Amino acid sequence: MITLTINGESHTVDVDPTTPLLWVIRDHLRLRGTKFGCGIGQCGACTVHVDGAAQRSCVTPVATMDGRSVTTIEGLAQNGTLHPLQQAFIELNAMQCGYCSAGIIMRLKALLDRDSHPDRDTILTALDGHLCRCGAHPRILKAIERAIAIRQAEAP
Repeated sequence: MITLTINGESHTVDVDPTTPLLWVIRDHLRLRGTKFGCGIGQCGACTVHVDGAAQRSCVTPVATMDGRSVTTIEGLAQNGTLHPLQQAFIELNAMQCGYCSAGIIMRLKALLDRDSHPDRDTILTALDGHLCRCGAHPRILKAIERAIAIRQAEAP
């Protein structure tokens, strides 16, 4: 039995300890925002936060999550209010098929948690290794710039 916290709720799962975290999230907890892309940690579609840091869930054995806190894309909205990144992605249509979006948003949130005003090079470096097959990269960059502006406007 492995106990982990997902989006603020404690869960105990009885799975093989080598099961990737991704499959526990999707199949056992039925949270479908985190996507399977490549299964080898190269595309970024499965990115979640583990104790606040972005991590590829498809290559993370669930046994390493015992007692840790995981946040998925479903856990970003607070009290019915979207996170500024989610809001900006919607406003700017920063996704076409949307398959990669959750992973990209999770990576960008981890970046914004470390650096509230990243420059374009820092943003591009953070997105290195995230694949968007639709070619929505220009809108994704505009969305993070919009999210930064939203956060600044909401700051006290």
